[in-house]
Amino acid sequence: MKIRYFYDYRIIRGKHMQAEIVIRALGALAQEHRLAAFRALVQAGESGLSAGALAETLQLPNSSLSFHLAQLTNAGLIRQQRQGRSLIYSADYAAMNGLMGYLTENCCAGASCTPDAACSISEERNVA
Repeated sequence: MKIRYFYDYRIIRGKHMQAEIVIRALGALAQEHRLAAFRALVQAGESGLSAGALAETLQLPNSSLSFHLAQLTNAGLIRQQRQGRSLIYSADYAAMNGLMGYLTENCCAGASCTPDAACSISEERNVA
């Protein structure tokens, strides 16, 4: 079963499914070219980019880019839309925000986080 969007991860069949979806998304982003492609699509906005324009921007062969875009699509992070003979790819902002929400759900020990708030890191950290 493929679950395409996880922007409201709390309603998707329990913690195991939440973790599975998040791991799939993070795994897709854990590769240099896919991360660069996703960032370029986020920057492009809702209008997205054609596969050719994205390949040119990232200086990747079309066949390599196609593989990476398929991985991002299967992870639910980007959308694909046909416009004439071109495929237009765009970031799925709801999925991106859902991923960020999942990662930061219990941030700052439950206190309200503000943009200038940061978790403090102890200088006296034991390193093994």
